[in-house]
Amino acid sequence: MVRTLLRRRKQQLAPGDVRVVDKPQVKRAVSAAALGNTMEWFDFGVYAYVAATLGKVFFPSSSPGAQVISTFATFAAAFLVRPLGGLVFGPLGDRIGRQRVLSATMIMMAVSTFAVGFLPGYASIGMAAPVLLLVCRLVQGFSTGGEYAGATTYIAEYSPDRKRGFLGSWLDFGTFIGYSLGSGLVTVLTALLSDDQMLSWGWRVPFFVAGPLGMIGLYMRLKLEETPAFQEVEAQHQKAEAQGTGSEEEDRVEQARMSGRGRLKELFTGHWEAMLICVGLVLLYNVTNYMVTSYLPTYMTTTLGEPELVGHLLVLGTMLLVAVTITTVGRSSDRFGRRPIFLWSGAAMVVLAIPAFQLIRAGGVLLPAIGCAVLGLLLVCFAGTSASTLPALFPTHLRYGGLSVAFNVSVSLFGGTTPLVNSALVETTGNEMVPAYYLMGAGAIGVVSALFLYETAGKPLRGSSPMVETEEQAQQLVARSRRRAGRRARDVWIDLRHGRLPRPPQDKD
Repeated sequence: MVRTLLRRRKQQLAPGDVRVVDKPQVKRAVSAAALGNTMEWFDFGVYAYVAATLGKVFFPSSSPGAQVISTFATFAAAFLVRPLGGLVFGPLGDRIGRQRVLSATMIMMAVSTFAVGFLPGYASIGMAAPVLLLVCRLVQGFSTGGEYAGATTYIAEYSPDRKRGFLGSWLDFGTFIGYSLGSGLVTVLTALLSDDQMLSWGWRVPFFVAGPLGMIGLYMRLKLEETPAFQEVEAQHQKAEAQGTGSEEEDRVEQARMSGRGRLKELFTGHWEAMLICVGLVLLYNVTNYMVTSYLPTYMTTTLGEPELVGHLLVLGTMLLVAVTITTVGRSSDRFGRRPIFLWSGAAMVVLAIPAFQLIRAGGVLLPAIGCAVLGLLLVCFAGTSASTLPALFPTHLRYGGLSVAFNVSVSLFGGTTPLVNSALVETTGNEMVPAYYLMGAGAIGVVSALFLYETAGKPLRGSSPMVETEEQAQQLVARSRRRAGRRARDVWIDLRHGRLPRPPQDKD
């Protein structure tokens, strides 16, 4: 009888506790989320590749170096408002749902990017031109504050536990495809148009393309349903409200806890460790990301004096390398774990950053291409793993908000400022190896963060039911849960009979 009671005390999975995913719905969710990221990074690719041209259009009175710094300062300004977007959209996504917020961010992002193509230059309206460019960038930054965190949350909550890494990697696949499309379009325009044509009207073309892309992404997102994990939490909340077992004072406390401010308070008081780990991992990913995607083209042309077309093609090739390999990394994280990939790739960044930049500075095409490929292969290790790692740090009712705040604070302070800080440091010190040292610091922080990371590969998200692909897998999972419960009950019974305290449970089949 005692063994029976012990067995019952150990929580077991019932068939209804395991969710079998709807595969067509999963494909639609992944596609719509990835397309949003494609749209976002199309803009970043365009902006990075036309930075020198934008400097001439909106900051013509400055020196070439000052023009680049001014353009990247406008680029970085968008990241300063990203935490505000995260503070607004994150808790809102946890309250009203992921799908609604992702549709809103898509609209804002598409309209603001499209509007850049219509802006008059400094020669037409003077100082109002860079001010309008700044306004468009601020709207983009605010909307982006809810984009990546929402998209990763959406995919993670739709994915079966054993394939979360693979499916999540498609989100960042969209990132690098978008960047490649944007940078590729600018490269083609640079090759086909003269400098005067590019300065006059050619730079506007990529921003006009963003409008139709945004409309396609919005259409797909409006067709999506809410995630199973959010629906589960909402059902539990509605059931608790319907029962009405608490007092009026308890109801007020619960309402305050579920408000946006209450959720933020719970994040910073009860989940600060997860927030710090998220900030560190995002720093590693995004410093590398913006170094390669946004700063490297300008570094090779302005600092090293390489032909603009050569620099653009080398970085474009690096992005295609990342896009081709990213889903393989995601699948590997499902098999070997997220933590080992972050640890080893972060350590590799510390070791290989200086050799990579020495190759990039060597001149010609072959050696710089190898240096860019090294950075690309390191970047893909972070990119292919982040979308499945970061959402698993937080429970369902705080996931969107926690990830939005931590992600955007890290990106704003460290990732988005990478081009500005490095261009300013290189301009001030004259040391062309500053970017390598910057990457080494990011690698060290990433390694420390990964040391405290709890492995989540193949496990359910915190606060969510297990997710599987087939009914057979659901039955296997329930049977495995019962075996574990039985073994735990047996072990506790043996320990009690011998006068020992029960041992902690072991996660074994």
